[in-house]
Amino acid sequence: MPAPDVTVIIAAYNAMPYVTRSVRSALDQSLGGERVEVIVVDDGSTDGTAAELDRLAEQAPRLRVIHQPNSGGPAAPRNLGLDHATGRYVFFLDADDHLGPEALERMVATADANGSDVVLGRMVGEGGRRVPQSMFRRNQPKTDVFTSRVYWTLGPLKLYRRELVERHQLRFDTGLSIGEDQPFTATAYLKAAAISVVADYDCLYCLAREDGGNITAREHSTRMRIDLFRTMTGLIADHVPAGPERDTLMHRHFAVELREAVLQLCREPERDAQDKFLRELADLITPYWTEGLAARLPAVFRLRYHLIRHALLDELLTLVRWELDRGAANSEITTLAPTTTTEPDVHVENGRAYALYPYFRDSTLNIPDDCYDITSELRVRHRVDTADINGSGLRLTGHAYIHRIPASDITTELVLRKRGTKTEQRLPVASVPGAGDDGDLPGFDTVIDLAPLSPGLWDITLAVDAQGVVKEARLGSSRAEAVTTATSTLVTGTGTAVALYTTKPYGNLTLDVGETHHRVLPHLRVTSATWSPDDPAALLVNGKCTLASWPQGALTVYARDLHGAKQAVPVEPDPSDASFRALLRCETAGEWELALRLAAGGQEWSVPVPPNPSLKPARWRRFGLPWYAKPLAGRDALTLRVGKVELLKAVRKRFGGR
Repeated sequence: MPAPDVTVIIAAYNAMPYVTRSVRSALDQSLGGERVEVIVVDDGSTDGTAAELDRLAEQAPRLRVIHQPNSGGPAAPRNLGLDHATGRYVFFLDADDHLGPEALERMVATADANGSDVVLGRMVGEGGRRVPQSMFRRNQPKTDVFTSRVYWTLGPLKLYRRELVERHQLRFDTGLSIGEDQPFTATAYLKAAAISVVADYDCLYCLAREDGGNITAREHSTRMRIDLFRTMTGLIADHVPAGPERDTLMHRHFAVELREAVLQLCREPERDAQDKFLRELADLITPYWTEGLAARLPAVFRLRYHLIRHALLDELLTLVRWELDRGAANSEITTLAPTTTTEPDVHVENGRAYALYPYFRDSTLNIPDDCYDITSELRVRHRVDTADINGSGLRLTGHAYIHRIPASDITTELVLRKRGTKTEQRLPVASVPGAGDDGDLPGFDTVIDLAPLSPGLWDITLAVDAQGVVKEARLGSSRAEAVTTATSTLVTGTGTAVALYTTKPYGNLTLDVGETHHRVLPHLRVTSATWSPDDPAALLVNGKCTLASWPQGALTVYARDLHGAKQAVPVEPDPSDASFRALLRCETAGEWELALRLAAGGQEWSVPVPPNPSLKPARWRRFGLPWYAKPLAGRDALTLRVGKVELLKAVRKRFGGR
């Protein structure tokens, strides 16, 4: 029997009633047949989990159940599952979580297509469970830990190539009481030839148990937290040389593990224990603290480090209480109810913004202002309410302000930047009072003149100046419901093609000038050409023009004689569906090639009227004389030969003469 594609490994301890759905979700994968094996290691359950697993195994030959005495954590049962796995890939599934029906099929296909050693599938939280989201904004066929957000999820619930696991002898650390999965996952990331992300399908559903039994929901001691921080920072230091890449990974552990260790330290009941742990943390932090790491961390983290490094325990306790009052808690499961929703006031000075965390400019402590500088953390909050484009320009309205700085003194400027160059245009923006849903936000109203823009892609940015603090934001990601995300393409009076479109995945607005990506021709289409039932000398041409606008009279059904003569009929599409009907009278002798033509400012776009094999010759009388129009065969465009009927030839043809 061939080896399965995937071995799903489930460590189960007192997992009733959740384990049934977990196991069934693995067995019922669309990957199907013999391509999935499931190994469940019962870690000494006492609640009926063991009996339920045995019952399920009797019904499913692809399910193997292993019973062992309780080991105290998921590391040992996962390792035992790895020892028995035979699949090309392994996937670790918690006994209270479950897979989407197509999860393994999609992840295996992604791994096979890209040579990936680790594949992350999008996670969904259930019952209030908080799960990582930032790395699942888009599919990533090939990425790594330095250029993406994947390192911010170090849980094991991923697809791993088993050959990688065995080649590097990866196993879960049974010596860690918490975070035993982090060294395993981090090492797999660092050794992987490629990492992939499946973000367009809900692969994994993670449940917050009603009994609070999730391991990540339990309170852990300061010692456990510090041990995990030491293990992970040491692992990164061993694998990644000092520099920006190491700082990128250390950022995660200083932001999460160090924070959790400090929160737990402040819950220690004994002052001596707090002092001891504080000194230990200071010794752990110092070798890895760099300017590059500091620049990545929020100001409150820099403040926390300063207090630790200078052994300011009372001040650290005050800061932590301040954080707890605002909802700081375990990063995975819960958020404590804050006693206040008020963020600290902001002090603005010389173009910098400082959060008034505890001890700001306390003369007895002399803490550097950098520990309070939140300028880089501030963001422009904005919304586009109108984005209307026509031949005259692009009108944008909405509101914008810098979060946490009073909106009473704001000036804004629109910035157009030509992608791939240093070229930019700055345009004044009219201020509109009373914008936003509540009428209390500073609004903007501006019209972008399209004429000066050279061919290329122009990204639209709003620069906001609040009390000397200047921040920029790409426009479009936040918009009113009435502002469509559909692309609008038009042709100006100068003959320039311009498209307003929404970039992916962030939804920002960009102008495409000169058909860099968005062409005019696909918007011009002729659907049929038939003789008018009311006028035998008139050709009825039907089609569509889906451009947003064009110069009046520039769109025509156009006929060109092979000897240079021309005639044109203006086209006016129906605004409701962009369709048009145009009557072209055949009044001049010649051979006429037909097209739908848009001409403006010396530029021209045209699509041929397609030949109609069923179109018969037409005949009519003009001034008492017979005329005809005959489609010519073998032409790329519908071509009509128009002329008077020569009576002598017609008589001879009728009676078989020569």
